[in-house]
Amino acid sequence: MSEPNDREAQRVAFLSDAGLGDARRLTLAGDASTRRYERLTTRNGESLILMDQPPADESGVAAPGVDAEGRRALGYNAEARLAGGSVAAFVAIAGWLRARGLSTPVVGPRDTAAGLAVLEDMGDAVFATQTQDLVGLYGVAVDALAELHASAPPEVIEADGERWPLFAYDAQAYRAGLDPFLDWWPRFAGLPSPAAEAAAEWRALWAPVITRAEAGASVFVHRDYHAENLLWLPQREELARVGMLDFQDAVRGHPAWDLLHLLQDARRDVPVELEAAMLDRYLAARPQVDPGAFLADYNALAALNAARILGRVFARQEVLFRRGRYTAFMPRTWRHLERNLEGEGMDGLRVWFDRHVPKSARAAENRS
Repeated sequence: MSEPNDREAQRVAFLSDAGLGDARRLTLAGDASTRRYERLTTRNGESLILMDQPPADESGVAAPGVDAEGRRALGYNAEARLAGGSVAAFVAIAGWLRARGLSTPVVGPRDTAAGLAVLEDMGDAVFATQTQDLVGLYGVAVDALAELHASAPPEVIEADGERWPLFAYDAQAYRAGLDPFLDWWPRFAGLPSPAAEAAAEWRALWAPVITRAEAGASVFVHRDYHAENLLWLPQREELARVGMLDFQDAVRGHPAWDLLHLLQDARRDVPVELEAAMLDRYLAARPQVDPGAFLADYNALAALNAARILGRVFARQEVLFRRGRYTAFMPRTWRHLERNLEGEGMDGLRVWFDRHVPKSARAAENRS
């Protein structure tokens, strides 16, 4: 891996070649990824974003046709169907979404091999900071999903000179995100690792949920459709008022997946009344969808996602890096999980959690 000063030299050279060598640079707050962002201010006052994704910081991405064992050998990105921060994926998907009347950053100068690109600055008005007219705000975000789900996505997304396969969110990808809970949450909370029998029971109990998720994989899924990746752009029209970020890991998946990220957000409270109203709004826009089956899938996948986030994302980040901010999200995510486990058909998983992760081991302050 390159040393930080080597990467800085790459950034400086890239910006110079792009005619932005004299731009003022301000590092922006990061997230759980290996990407880095800077706000650039040009001499004439224009604001742009530098996206920096060092390729060496990510594991390999599986090409189409690579089998399960090959994906395991390549690492987590290949198993989970992640894009490994690919700038090519970002460019292709951004252009494809814009062609459908949605807002994504326009991409300027880029070096896909080096993992560098200059993007349109769409501002800082993320949903997480918005408090007025939540029905209107979330309504447009739900309408954007309904529009995306109205037609089947292509197997390969092409735009602006780049192409990227839209893989199915399959069982191996779900397992890659879900099963790390068995390792990281016990390490975070000071619990013993689950015995082999408990781990086998965990996998068997989640199997029907994953089967339902695979069977419903029919639409474009942004994958991280939540309050910190959506921008409110009221000066634009219709669906373009929702600005989308962090979509490069998009897959073909179940239509409930993006909805549950939006409406059971780990990062901000969404009132249950608003969640119910938005689910009704989505179903009204797609009358061909069976409401009972959809809501059952939504509940089960929301439980799976909460467990995935608690283990693979939050607990892992805290154990490895002690980043602190994720402990604040844990109580909300546990509330989501516990509510979803009260749903029909979730009895076995609720009992599993009660037996192996008692309530006293679910709070962030009880970590070891």
